Amino acid sequence: MEENSVILALAALAQEVRLRVFRALVVAGPEGMTPGALADALSVAPTTLSFHLKELTRAGLLVQSRDGRHLIYRADYVRMGELMAYLTENCCRGIPCAETAPSCTYC
Repeated sequence: MEENSVILALAALAQEVRLRVFRALVVAGPEGMTPGALADALSVAPTTLSFHLKELTRAGLLVQSRDGRHLIYRADYVRMGELMAYLTENCCRGIPCAETAPSCTYC
């Protein structure tokens, strides 16, 4: 993952509503959620939610699809994994955490 993409993703998540939206979609799993369901679940005005969904999508953290007349938003788990891998690639001096977990003071 390129550094600019990481910065864009982290900047998108560095806002309370966007972080809550992203976390809600991670919990929702592959089924995702409609904007209406998200707005209700998070008590966010639809117009406000629309702006935040656009920003998260632009940052590559969400994917959007259509189911009939409804838009469905989902967390992009591949992108999320790439972001986590980028952030932790030098953890434990480059040794995979699973190998060092019992003795690693960072894991």
